[in-house]
Amino acid sequence: MVEMTREEFEDAVRDALDEIPEELAAMMDNVVVLVEDEAPADEPDLLGLYEGTPLTERGEFWAAGSLPDRIFVYRLPTLAICEDRDEVVEEVAVTVVHEIAHHFGIDDDRLHALGWG
Repeated sequence: MVEMTREEFEDAVRDALDEIPEELAAMMDNVVVLVEDEAPADEPDLLGLYEGTPLTERGEFWAAGSLPDRIFVYRLPTLAICEDRDEVVEEVAVTVVHEIAHHFGIDDDRLHALGWG
């Protein structure tokens, strides 16, 4: 397991978000990215999770009272599968792209086919 403080891990998440093309980031709507230490108890090995309504499924009245969509990046499961900091940074970047893709309506099968699984 790689040792990395929460602050260092959050920096890696911020860096991954900074790599998202500006045009794509501008299209993200009502979404927040959060770092949590632990994944949900029913999926302890999960590295990231998108909770919300993908842009492709939002109807005309979707925004009325809607809370922000949430992207979670899980620190401890990520650190557990990586062998060094460079691998953590790479895995965080893949996780961030993967979860943002869900926000845009891209499913896991397509992401795996594209190499972002």
